[in-house]
Amino acid sequence: MQPALSRSYHLRFVGDWGQANFHRICSWLCEEFCKRAGPRSRVAIWSIRAGGIEAIDLVQEGEVDLCLVTPAMLMPAALTGQSIFQGRAAPNLRSLAVLPQNDRMVLALRPDLGIRSFEELRSRRPALRIATSRNDGTNFIGYISRLFMAAHGIDEATLAAWGGSYVEDTNPRDSLARMEAGEVDGVLQEAIMTPWWARIVESGLAVPLSAEPSALARLRADHGFPANALPAGYWKNLETPVEALDFSDFLVLVRDDMDEEVAHLLTWCLVETREAIERQYRHLPPQRSPLSYPIDPARMARPSIALHAGAQRYYREAGLLA
Repeated sequence: MQPALSRSYHLRFVGDWGQANFHRICSWLCEEFCKRAGPRSRVAIWSIRAGGIEAIDLVQEGEVDLCLVTPAMLMPAALTGQSIFQGRAAPNLRSLAVLPQNDRMVLALRPDLGIRSFEELRSRRPALRIATSRNDGTNFIGYISRLFMAAHGIDEATLAAWGGSYVEDTNPRDSLARMEAGEVDGVLQEAIMTPWWARIVESGLAVPLSAEPSALARLRADHGFPANALPAGYWKNLETPVEALDFSDFLVLVRDDMDEEVAHLLTWCLVETREAIERQYRHLPPQRSPLSYPIDPARMARPSIALHAGAQRYYREAGLLA
């Protein structure tokens, strides 16, 4: 039997900048929730302006009810105010689900530079202009990108000493567009499954560098970030695997004091109506989809931040949690 709430609710969700996957997911969840809640139920979907951390702030402060964030590996630090979350701890965050997305962060350079490894990069010390996201305290991509480079022995001061610099935007699409337009010498980004990445690599405009095992080991030891290699053939001209840093999975987050019946229904909608969101991505091969499919309910029940009590109740009723 489908759940139904007699009470009407007005909810506020935070998605992305407006045209990406979080807004699409919020729209799906908005419709499925309101169909099963009281007759005057409404959902507003808010956009972000910066790099994503403000969505967590808004949920923690109670200004909104739900947000989506990525990568899942970074988010436990928000609970205690560590890492990028220093000074803005969010101890009241709870999850409804984790949605699968198989993503990586990769550095790629212009092929005419003749650099094919981080070892060659450190040896030659070129004055590179690298397109990436801002490291402004709000942007998860920008923050992790600097940790990634520092783990390879190239912190921002080192890059500047070579005469190089970062060319910063907020959205990955803008960084990759700069690389495609020839405005920069390299790009350091995630969203690896997008057409933007495929165009610059398969057209020969960019050559991805494999991350070094020692750097990946350091990132795991110091920050808990796992590795996630790109297999040979991921792009048409990729003949060997590319070692990379994981940047996977979307977390659906709420506060711990959300009404239990609301959290339960939202979680029910996420799991039981997942076909409605999956079909919006099936025109893409699974490895090219920014939302991986098929979505596994058992995996949804294992997010990196503890589940809300209402979500726990749903997963237990569904036999997905003991």
